[in-house]
Amino acid sequence: MKGMEVHLSAETERKLKDLSAQSGRGTDDLVEDANAGYFEEARQVREMLNSRYDDLKSGRLKPISGEKVEAHFREKSAAARRSPNSGS
Repeated sequence: MKGMEVHLSAETERKLKDLSAQSGRGTDDLVEDANAGYFEEARQVREMLNSRYDDLKSGRLKPISGEKVEAHFREKSAAARRSPNSGS
């Protein structure tokens, strides 16, 4: 099997070597597992986005304006600041 050369920053390489030493697993295995997890997550996100797009196109889901989203989060933030449990 032909491999691929990957270039990492010095900091990332240090972290990879530290994790390898702590886990007892080879750096190649760790990189392979990290990439497999990343690609699976990217596939799931793409699937979710495609599904949402299909829902919008079909009318099963109605779009929300950016202004309404912003207002919602501003109100949510203001309510959190008013709450006695907000930690202030």
